[in-house]
Amino acid sequence: MPTAAGMFSSQYPATIARSLLAMAAGCLFAWLSLPALADESIVDVSAGGAPRHAEFLGRAAPDSVHHMADWVVDAKNNAGLPFAIIDKPDAKAFVFDKDGKLVGSAWVLVGLAPGDDSVPGIGTMPLTDITPDIRTTPAGRFVASMGHDLKSDVLWVDYADAISLHRVINTNPAERRLERIVSDNPAEHRISYGCINVPAKFFDGVVKPAFKDGRGVVYILPEVKAMRDVFPNYYDVDAPRQAPNATGGALIQAAYPAAAPEEREPSALVARPGKVAAQQ
Repeated sequence: MPTAAGMFSSQYPATIARSLLAMAAGCLFAWLSLPALADESIVDVSAGGAPRHAEFLGRAAPDSVHHMADWVVDAKNNAGLPFAIIDKPDAKAFVFDKDGKLVGSAWVLVGLAPGDDSVPGIGTMPLTDITPDIRTTPAGRFVASMGHDLKSDVLWVDYADAISLHRVINTNPAERRLERIVSDNPAEHRISYGCINVPAKFFDGVVKPAFKDGRGVVYILPEVKAMRDVFPNYYDVDAPRQAPNATGGALIQAAYPAAAPEEREPSALVARPGKVAAQQ
């Protein structure tokens, strides 16, 4: 049986055969010299490569909103869903598509009392039992869905505690909600029982189209607690990042743990007895 060298010699001039054999040997050596690839199943995508940022398209926003939106996009914390960020201190809402591009922003009305937690059981309390000091809008990450209360469609944020995002209401003219929501003084925007009121045009033109295909995520920023007390996996996207180790192993995840925040999800999309029955 002819050998490989004999076949090369019989079919090609000796110089060509030697060149082809040398090229094959070089490719094999290069392949064997490659470092081992990192296990993609344990690489934290948020810690490697260039940071990803949300797109604000030239619209103004507080630094806290910029940082949160960038983290959501970089860590893919929104899991491919549209998301909204509610900034209570500045009384603003920012809605983004699933890729982190801003689609709209607006003034909002939020809970009368500063605070980042809802009182246990507040979702079933009659409105008359909710005193001014417990009229808070809770901070956190919420899986939200479009639904209805007894009056109209709303975006349920925290169903258990009856927190929704809805069109601004004017059932009590003494509260001056229609005047408050256009005020440039954030203090004027503290009036609700905990729900997030937005302009009707913003709800119909931005919120509903953004969340029309199902669920989304609403991030309500804290005003009393530290950011990481509410969002344990939050990090500054533009801070120095951990590089791969010298042997090409997996990135160290301790500095940027994979996002797995506790999320509160609406258990139903229809109104129930108690506080939920009324927009507030």
